[in-house]
Amino acid sequence: MTLLNQEFLKSDLPLPGRRQGKVRDIYQAQLNDGTDVLLIIASDRLSAFDVVMPNGIAGKGIVLTQISKFWFDMIAEKMSDEVTHHLLATDASDVADLTDDQKAPLKGRVMVGRRAKVIPVECVVRGYITGSGWKEYQKVGSVCGVKLPEGLKQCDKLPEPIFTPTTKDDVHDEAITFEQGCEMVGTELMTKVRDLSLSIYKMAHDYAAERGIILADTKFEFGTTEDGKILLIDEVLTPDSSRFWPADDYEPGRDQASFDKQIVRNYLQELCDDGKWDKQNPGPVLPDHVIDKTKSKYLEAYKLLTGSDLQV
Repeated sequence: MTLLNQEFLKSDLPLPGRRQGKVRDIYQAQLNDGTDVLLIIASDRLSAFDVVMPNGIAGKGIVLTQISKFWFDMIAEKMSDEVTHHLLATDASDVADLTDDQKAPLKGRVMVGRRAKVIPVECVVRGYITGSGWKEYQKVGSVCGVKLPEGLKQCDKLPEPIFTPTTKDDVHDEAITFEQGCEMVGTELMTKVRDLSLSIYKMAHDYAAERGIILADTKFEFGTTEDGKILLIDEVLTPDSSRFWPADDYEPGRDQASFDKQIVRNYLQELCDDGKWDKQNPGPVLPDHVIDKTKSKYLEAYKLLTGSDLQV
């Protein structure tokens, strides 16, 4: 059985500073050479409607980590003069104080990253009008204070990508204007992360388009190092942090097919509509056919973006 077929729901490592999010487990760690790092483990847990489901999708954390690695490598190659990222490795081979048995199941699903002070703003870039942005536009004609042209249809491409930040919260992020972000972190820093976010999005959008994928929107996170440098952190341009649509099925005016967990959301919404679940804990056990279809979408996204099947 390959690691892609082994469900990994929780880590328990003898390292300090353990934090557990909906999907990721984070530890403070050191490399064998003494460098202080963060160990960010992408589990196979699956969250929808802010609820973690009882069962996950085997290998999902590996797929997401490897997609992030692909994009981090591309950003380093194409944008090294603009932005630096945190990723050092996607395995724990050089992490101190772990045995080989503890490292083995982490292969492909861990980000060993430089430490940084997290900037408390989610940097969302939208190139198309969809999701919560579409709902807001229908009501007020703008998104996060950015005025948009009249007459846009659902999922229309915007004249130019827009920056629509949110607060960073463990439970629910709240949309804010750029000006509110400036009040939170300072105008200079907010301007820099806005410009970086738009620049990375445009590069990734153009690349994805060449591969038959529309990058509708995405979110980035940034941190600052002790010497004041800005780092691109967390995951980047994955199906969990972005909307990817197949270009050959794109049609404005309706919802789009997507390479993400929309299959799970649709299944859960049907349960809600039938009165079988109320979007509260505990979540329902996901059936095999929902898990298998969702996993195939993640793997398809990886292959389309990278040009090869995922090997771990």
